[in-house]
Amino acid sequence: MNVPRLFSSVFTLVFLLTSAQLAMAELVVTRVFGPETPGGRYKHPASLEELTNGDLYIAYYGGEGEYQGDTAVYGARLAKGKTEWTLPKRIADTPDRADGNGVIWQEPGAATWLFYVVRYGETWSDSVIKYKYSLDNAQTWTDSEILTFEKGMMVRSQPILLLNGDFLLPIYHETGNDKEAVGAESASLFARFHKQTKTWSFTNLVHSRIGNIQPSVVQLDDQKLLAFCRRGGGYGPLADGFIVKTESHDGGFTWLPGVDTEFPNPNAAVDLIRLKNGHLVMIYNNNNQGERNPLTMRVSTDRGASWSAPRNIIDNPQDEAAYPYIIQAADGRIQGVFTSSKRSVVNHFILDESDITNPVRK
Repeated sequence: MNVPRLFSSVFTLVFLLTSAQLAMAELVVTRVFGPETPGGRYKHPASLEELTNGDLYIAYYGGEGEYQGDTAVYGARLAKGKTEWTLPKRIADTPDRADGNGVIWQEPGAATWLFYVVRYGETWSDSVIKYKYSLDNAQTWTDSEILTFEKGMMVRSQPILLLNGDFLLPIYHETGNDKEAVGAESASLFARFHKQTKTWSFTNLVHSRIGNIQPSVVQLDDQKLLAFCRRGGGYGPLADGFIVKTESHDGGFTWLPGVDTEFPNPNAAVDLIRLKNGHLVMIYNNNNQGERNPLTMRVSTDRGASWSAPRNIIDNPQDEAAYPYIIQAADGRIQGVFTSSKRSVVNHFILDESDITNPVRK
């Protein structure tokens, strides 16, 4: 039986990107997978990693819909030097349960980890976190283990390797059973993997004004860490809906209460990374009117004290650009993924830091 080849060919969309009469050079966005790709129409959210062998790897969860059927976590590879992604294959699938939010991350020079959630009820508040790992660049995987048995625990953002050799996994506790709102008691926290003992420990919960979830974290020095979180509440317009910030001043062991930033947030994911030069890059939907559009990036050269002007890398009012996830590749460039077309298309993009901070005047 012949499978349509549209999904396996490199299908490129070029967007003209404008912000406040400024425009970047053309950004090439590659449509990686769509609803025609086997595994179900639904594909969301996606994560991305560059493996030590130079391959790119995308993980996402797929099926017939967010709350429909037995969803599974899928993985696909763009081998170094190749131009076509492999067909996605199931890499995590709990029998008769919905699996979601696959996060792929390779510990530098070591194992490739896959973190994901499994839902044991009607809403995400009934979820637990599982993980597995690979010792051959995501070719084969260990059996799954459960990170925490407490229901409502979820994962969405990439871990970071701490300066002391441990790594820190951003997680969150989602409360409430309303599919149209994130409960006000929902809170972010962090799971710490201690390399010497091979054990996990958990930080305090980070509470905030209307709740927060899906933290994304960077380490600034031995003691100070910074995290940005998605706000809680409903999915409609919210004039005082902003990205939530929290900090640690003891190496990530304890965290301050969450406070609003000045950056709008439509109850949507945000990502934050630290580049090799020490600069911070954030990507988010610069909107508090309930729309996951535009997709905006900023850079900070002073450890998050101030940020460059916003640069919309995707601005398409007829569609969404949701759940951005970014990394810095070995060549220094920033690569990312996001989903669009009602969570049925996975897109991949590449740009330089200068594309964000030094746009070209039209």
